Amino acid sequence: MAEPLKHLIGPNTARDTAEAVARASETFDRAAFLADILPVIDDLELMQRGQCIADALHRHLPDDFEQAASILHSCLPGPEQGGLSGWALLSFNQYIAAHGRRDLVTSLGLLKALTPHFTGEFGIRPFIAEEQDRALAIIAGWANDPNHHVRRLASEGTRPRLPWAMRLPRLVREPSPILPILEALIDDPEDYVRRSVANSLNDIAKDHPDLVADFVERHRAGASKDRLWLLKHASRTLIKKGHAKALANFGFEPLSDVTVTLALANDRVSFPGELGFEVRLRNNGIEARTVLVDYAIHHQKKDGSLSPKVFKGKSLTIRPGESLAFAKRHTLRPITTRVYHPGVHRLEVMLNGVVQAGADFELTALQTPMTGSGATIETR
Repeated sequence: MAEPLKHLIGPNTARDTAEAVARASETFDRAAFLADILPVIDDLELMQRGQCIADALHRHLPDDFEQAASILHSCLPGPEQGGLSGWALLSFNQYIAAHGRRDLVTSLGLLKALTPHFTGEFGIRPFIAEEQDRALAIIAGWANDPNHHVRRLASEGTRPRLPWAMRLPRLVREPSPILPILEALIDDPEDYVRRSVANSLNDIAKDHPDLVADFVERHRAGASKDRLWLLKHASRTLIKKGHAKALANFGFEPLSDVTVTLALANDRVSFPGELGFEVRLRNNGIEARTVLVDYAIHHQKKDGSLSPKVFKGKSLTIRPGESLAFAKRHTLRPITTRVYHPGVHRLEVMLNGVVQAGADFELTALQTPMTGSGATIETR
């Protein structure tokens, strides 16, 4: 059984933090600091554990933030000394975010310094939310930093919808202020950084699909293999949703000369079970066609309406006059994120984002709606 995430931070984290801060500050009361944490930390979840240590830091560090920041900076690893790293620095993020708001420059400088040893992506977000223009002016300079962790922070920390972190509503509504940062990093030598850029663009695409499709179109010309991967990864949500321009950016043009035939192996599925189907394609034109084949399962909801979920299929090229066929089996089984209901469901096949064929099937043998233990319906 996997170790609970909360154990990434624990009593030993508090002790390590106490020792590091005590080395950096002669007035730090190590015993009182630990007395605030050790009796309660085991009962807390991961983020609460970090916050518990951050709150204790606030009680036992100097009230002057610049003095406190200097002490925390001294706790980081240096060329000639060890220091705190990894999840031990989550509490530093939380402390800075809560108590450094009146000192933007010092706070962002400390977050930049700690990010090579953990990440500052959680800590910088309140500063962006409150002082977006000033914060982004500083963060934009990090895109040219020699340290790839700092460059990634410029992208990851400004993501409008960063998982596990507070959203940035202004950037969700209007993401253009971060586009220059993403453009500066689009050809970064580190995959770690480029992946962050792609994820940020994918975030933006959820609210501004045309903006991201246009961004990708502008940056495809002369793109390297690495940049093309980034742009396609950034477009993954748009491609899955069948956004016409996003598909066209990667050669998936609307098809008028490719026909598709869908045949179900079974039109009744006893839950849990499998839906088998075969897709046949034929290119009736005089030119080869690049085809992205996806499919959607329209699950029946409690009220009888249908809710679609798109699954990735395959990309292939069909020569003029050529016919291709492939079979697929889609598994329906208990998962945590869906309640299954008996009745008519629908399968649809999409070519380059456009529905071209469909067929109904019935889900049976459900005594009551079921939930299960996965994340999404799985295919194989």
